[in-house]
Amino acid sequence: MSGERGDVVVATDPFRDDESAGRPFLVVSTDETPFHGEQYIALALTTRTWHDERIPLEDAHWMDGGAPESSSIMPWSVSAVRTEWVNYRQGTLHEDVVDRAVDRVVTYLTS
Repeated sequence: MSGERGDVVVATDPFRDDESAGRPFLVVSTDETPFHGEQYIALALTTRTWHDERIPLEDAHWMDGGAPESSSIMPWSVSAVRTEWVNYRQGTLHEDVVDRAVDRVVTYLTS
């Protein structure tokens, strides 16, 4: 399954031993990114609420789809998600919230 910038996909979490445990990831790479279509730069989502730097998602942030629980983007949790790890597409977020998450990543890397 391919993903595009703004898509939230549920994929195998490379940091968990249980391969059946999926995690939602926000695809932030573009088709200009090397290996687009094979792997994607993505940010993990979480239902945890105690992270001060998280970006909470509201229903209005979704173009389509959505999250079954209150979710947030973790902009410090960057992963390369391989296409074969993706189980399904959960939905798509509006560009403004995707840009805000990417801006936060850039701030972490340049400050």
